[in-house]
Amino acid sequence: MEIEELVSLEVIVDDIIYMPTLEAPADKPYPFVYFITIKNNSSQEVKIVGRKWVIKGINKDKTIVEGEGVVGQFPKISSGAEFSYNSYHVIDNDSEVEGAFFGETNDGVLVYSKIPKFELSIPKWA
Repeated sequence: MEIEELVSLEVIVDDIIYMPTLEAPADKPYPFVYFITIKNNSSQEVKIVGRKWVIKGINKDKTIVEGEGVVGQFPKISSGAEFSYNSYHVIDNDSEVEGAFFGETNDGVLVYSKIPKFELSIPKWA
């Protein structure tokens, strides 16, 4: 089944915060919280059914995170509405992050919307 890009589904990276107080494994000790808003500018309701994140470190390592829904939810975003959430990634070096959200309209059309690329830069004092 083909997936179409729904250009009227807008993804905004609202904020990125280095949060050293969050738990992180020894091999990826730098946690960052990110805040995302998904706006539905289309004329149809869209249910978010999955996401894919690609995290590329400056040392050329790559981590891919895929899963169903968003933070354990499958939000239905009505036309003109938005869904906001926050989550986090842990890294071991400065990284670039990008990805996509996958959704489905009430008509069963599968759609995706790209997550704008953003950087996770470890503060010099960390």
